[in-house]
Formats: sequence, C-alpha cells, structure tokens
Amino acid sequence: MTRVASVQGVPLGVGATPAGPWGDGEWWASAPFNRDLSWLEFNRRVLDQALDASVPLLERVKFLAIFNSNLDEFFMKRVGMMKLQVEAGLTARTPEGLTALELLARVRTVVLEQQELMARCYKEDLSPQLAEKEIRVIAYDDLSPEDRQIADRWYRANVFPVLTPLSVDPGHRFPFISNLSNNLGVFLTMPGTEEPVFARIKIPSNLPLFVRVFDAPGEGPRSAIGPVRLIALREMVIRNLQDLFPGATINHVTAFRVTRNVSVQQDEEESEDLLQSVEQELRQRRFADAVRIEVQPAASPEVMSFVLRSLELGPDDVYERAGPIDYSALWSIADLDRPDLKNPVWMPVTPPRLAGDDVDIFAAIRERDIFLHHPYESFKASVERFIAAAARDPDVLAIKQTLYRTSRDSPFVSSLVRAAEEGKQVACLVEVRARFDEQKNVRFARQLEKAGVHVAYGVVGLKTHCKCSLVVRKEADGLRCYAHLGTGNYNPQTAHLYTDLSLLTCDPVITRDVVDLFNCLTGRSLHTDYKALLVAPFTMRDRLCDMIDREAANALAGRPARIWAKMNSLEDRSVAKRLYEASRAGVKITLVVRGFCCLEPGVPDKSENISVISVVGRFLEHSRIFHFANGDADPLAGDWYLGSADWMYRNLSGRMEALTPLNDREARRRILRIMEVMFEDRRNAWDLDPSGTYARRTPGAEDDPESDATLGTFEVMMRDALRSVGRA
Repeated sequence: MTRVASVQGVPLGVGATPAGPWGDGEWWASAPFNRDLSWLEFNRRVLDQALDASVPLLERVKFLAIFNSNLDEFFMKRVGMMKLQVEAGLTARTPEGLTALELLARVRTVVLEQQELMARCYKEDLSPQLAEKEIRVIAYDDLSPEDRQIADRWYRANVFPVLTPLSVDPGHRFPFISNLSNNLGVFLTMPGTEEPVFARIKIPSNLPLFVRVFDAPGEGPRSAIGPVRLIALREMVIRNLQDLFPGATINHVTAFRVTRNVSVQQDEEESEDLLQSVEQELRQRRFADAVRIEVQPAASPEVMSFVLRSLELGPDDVYERAGPIDYSALWSIADLDRPDLKNPVWMPVTPPRLAGDDVDIFAAIRERDIFLHHPYESFKASVERFIAAAARDPDVLAIKQTLYRTSRDSPFVSSLVRAAEEGKQVACLVEVRARFDEQKNVRFARQLEKAGVHVAYGVVGLKTHCKCSLVVRKEADGLRCYAHLGTGNYNPQTAHLYTDLSLLTCDPVITRDVVDLFNCLTGRSLHTDYKALLVAPFTMRDRLCDMIDREAANALAGRPARIWAKMNSLEDRSVAKRLYEASRAGVKITLVVRGFCCLEPGVPDKSENISVISVVGRFLEHSRIFHFANGDADPLAGDWYLGSADWMYRNLSGRMEALTPLNDREARRRILRIMEVMFEDRRNAWDLDPSGTYARRTPGAEDDPESDATLGTFEVMMRDALRSVGRA
C-alpha cells in the first residue's frame, strides 16, 4: 500500500479535548480528527487521481480542475467562516483544541503544500505528456509572427470590446472585485504626469480561459483530433494592454484571482418570505469580504500591496503558485474531443424490468420494488420516466416532489408544469437555500408557481435535503400511492457523474410515511410517528443510536453483531461515541466514508474493531447505505437502509432527511454486492489509520488482473450492469 500523509506533519487531531464537548472525560473524550483538515485530506485523495499514471491523461487533467474547484468551495465556505470567527474575537476551541486562528494557520500550511504538488503535477508531468499527444499550451511570445497576427485579430474582434478598464483616482473608488474572478492589476503613467495610476481589468468570465490557436496562418479552427495549441486569454490581454491605454506607459502588471466569503446567512425567522430572504442573502453574499487572493510567482510588489490594502487582506491571505492562476481553466483541455486520452464513454443500461417503451412502470412497481444503482443504471429510463409517466397518466391524481438541486433545464420541472396544466394536484418542495443553487432554485420556484404548482419552501429552521417523490393514482381497487426515495438529487447531469441509489416502491407502509412526510414539508404537520422511514430531525438520530446500541448488546451476548455504513462524511459526536462503545463491546464496524471523517479507527481499547475506507475514482461516491446485523449472521437479513443523510450533526438535527428500509431480498442482494466490492477494492480504496493518514490500496503482482479487487469498484459495477442486460 502507498501511504500518503498530505498534511506534512500537521496532525488531524491535536492533543486532548476538554471534557465539555465530549462529556466528562470518559474514554471516548480523546480528540477526533479535525473536520477541515480531514476534508483537505480528502481533497488530497482527489489530487492523487491527477498524479496516478494509470488514469487516462485527460481524466488526470480533469481531476486537477476538480481539485481546484473543491478548494474554491472550501475557502468560500469554511475559511470564510473561520475568518469571521477571528474577526469577531472568538477564542472558543474546536473539539480538537484549536482556536479559529490556529486552525487557519494549519489550513494554510496544508493548502500551500497541496498547491505546490498541484503545480508540479501540471508543469512537470501533465504538460510534457500533453505535448507528446500534440496538445500544447504555448506562450504568446512563442507564436510565429503570422500566428500572432491571427491571434491579435481574434482578440480585437472578440475580447477587446468586452474589456472595461477601471482606474482608481480621487474621482473613482477601488472597483468591486467579484468572487472567483480573474483580474489584471496595472500601474501605468499617463502622458504628461509622473504619478502612477492603478487600473483593474476583469478577464471576461464568459470566454474560455484558454483560447485555441489556429494551426497554420489563415486557417480556421481545425479538428480537435489534430494538433491543438492553446494560449491563455489572460496573456493575450496583457500583450495587448497598450490598446486599452494608448499613449500610457505600463509600469507593472499582475494577474490575480479573488475568493470571497459565502457564509453570509440571513435569519429566516426574521423574514416572513423565505424567497425574499434568500434573494437578500444572495445580494449580500455578492459583496461579502474577500478571503483569499491567488497570484503567480514574481507578482509585482507594487500591485499586490495596493490590491491587498484595498481588499483589506494580509500576506497570509495570498496564495502563490505556478501554472494557471485559475486551474478551472483546465476544463478547456479536459473537454477536448480526444477519446483516446479519456475513459471509454459509459452509457447507463436500462434496467431489465423497465426495458421497452411499452412497459407500464406502475405495473412493474406493483409487481415488486425496483432498486436502481446510478449511473450504472439509467436515471432517465427510471426516475425521470417515473415522474414523466405520472404527469401524462390520466389516472394520476397528484404528484409531490422535493427539489434540492436539479439541472438548469430540468425535465422534472417540465413534468410538474405539464401535470399542473392538465389539472393534477401538484406540490413541490423547492429548497431555495441549497448552497450555490439558490438563484436557480428561486427561478424554478417562480416558474412552478406561475404554472399552478403548489410550491413550498420547507420547514422553518430546517433545510429540506431528503430526496423523495409521491404519486397518487386511481386504480380499480381504489387509490394507490407510489414513491421514489433516493440518495441523490433529481439532477440528470450529476446522475451521470455521481453514484446514487433509488427505490421505486408502492409498499403501503412506506408510502403512508411518505404521505405524512410531505404533509410535514408542505403543511407544517407535526407528525413524527413514522412506521418505516427514519426521518430527521424527529426519529433518525434516536433510531440509529438505538440500532448501534442493540449491536453492542448482541455482541456482549455472543450473538452476531456488525455495522456497515457508507456515507459522504462523518462528524457527529454522539454517533461517534456510540460507535466507539460498540467497538469496545466487540461489534465489527466497517465504514465507507468518501470525504472527511472525524472518527479515529483502530485505536486500542477504543476503536480497534472499526475500519474506515474511502473510495475515490471515476465517479463521485454519493450514496448512503446503512446495515445492522440485528443478531443474524446472514447479511441479507438484519436491517438495511438507504437515504440522503450523512452522519453529521446538520443532517441528523438540522435538516429534513429520510432513510428508507430495503425489504425486497433482491434489492438487499444487490446492495450487499455494492458494499462487498468496496470492502475488497484494491484499486480505488484508501484505509484510514489512527494517525489520520490514508494509505492507498494497490493490487499485488500476484493478484488476478480480472478479479473484482484488482479492477476496483467502478469497473466492477459497470461490468455488473452490462451483465445484467446480457452485454458482458
């Protein structure tokens, strides 16, 4: 196994935790891993995909862009919050014993190390390999005179008219620098004056950051299959600055990128209209404080001093790295039409029970629950089809659905609008507080309301994160309810990129709970007595803790006891305490946690029976699965759940979430297969040890190259999907 300690000496947990946050000094009170440092460790595993020579070249470029995008969000949300705490003078310590100021310093140490690794990967590894494949990013000065003329003509026609230089002088204040914008800071001297003037130029965000250079003088764009030469848009602007400032002397130029805090949040209880509250928050967020500025090496001290002072930032807010300032520009390369440098395109299979346009999806659900694994099985042919069929079906009386994140041209919104226009009762819970999707969701909410859909915005004080739909249908023996419950968003785009699970069912016990859940979401019902679903914040936490305690009691009594769980993140301390107690009782606990994990596995007399695995690779692992043996040695027995909630405080106590049981034995067989493949994965899996270090598993020379363990989770799941339809 390859061991990677990306924190370079910065521990994820620091010393002993004061008794308060964890209890009264009991054995479980030792420090957990810090959430933010653990998250950075997860992003290091993403970066490792870019470093992995076994990954196709353009996929590696894509992972660099993803790493950069993840880091952007981390600074906007987590670093922004830390800085607010520092500015407020808060000295409270995290459960690991860190103040916000100390945590900021540790975050900076880790990020600088990771950024250096990213820059070396791009410059020393990927760029030379791309050049070998005739994909080159070239400097403006290296263009031939003919190519430079062509590039300059393109610049004057497509870029120059869009640019708006903003100068700073007694009559003009320092301009607003928008979040994640790419900018040039320029000091220049105008004719007849000696006093330098500062000007800011924003690189247009609606143009590609890398521009294709024609392959021969006078030619138009060539096929992407041939040689590709790219030049940074920023560099084209810099080399043509004289056009923006004719007659002026350009003294200093520096490119920089600004990140702003997005942790601004309105108190929704102070607003009678949640929609207006969210719109106000978006306006405030746009002008929130800057938290980071990114520059390349050898940035002009004069420009940086002026910009830092104007943005009220300090030296510790500057992040210098080689390569593109904005590594999201690499999407221009990753998206090139070079299938020889990418993973083979995966086309989700249509579930056999839904194959054929003439299949009645409601009849199929009545026959038996339908369990789905996306993106291996088609989201369009199942979940989208379920809602679209309900919108068309004259026997359907009502449709209810939650929308947390969806695509810009969402087919679900179109289906709900159609259903409402045909006279069906349609209700939609639109979560307008979904971070970074607020503006889009506000637009969807207004569109749905205009079509006559009853739109609700959730329970006051709680984000609605559960993924569920309800269809009420008139049938020969009366009304029947059908439900979809899943782990992922109703988003056709991410359904091709994220691994998620879906259950289509008409089980009356489950659907009755779904009816009650929607009454709570849309009508503020106080119903909390759910028979099948585990619903947060009402029953989920207590029921999960009860099941963990039950496993501990079974282990002490000599009965079969095990806990398997898969999620995105784990940081809830009360759940961690229960897991530690269960481990001490002898329960074997295996956790698949893709992202940050604040639980320490493998600690003697505390968590020696707990193992934590992270699976990172081609698709983003997003499904949540929970299994408790309940005294039965057969893993197809016991309790199985899928749903939307991670084991985080916000999910269990601050959001509307739902877990649904899996009762169908075939569905259990398939979900067991998923877990077992991940447990054995030696291609995409990492093991967390007690120090906070992740060790990547690697196949041994003696391992069968066609075995599940050697192929890894993603290849095996694709192979299984093809076999299910007779294509493998």
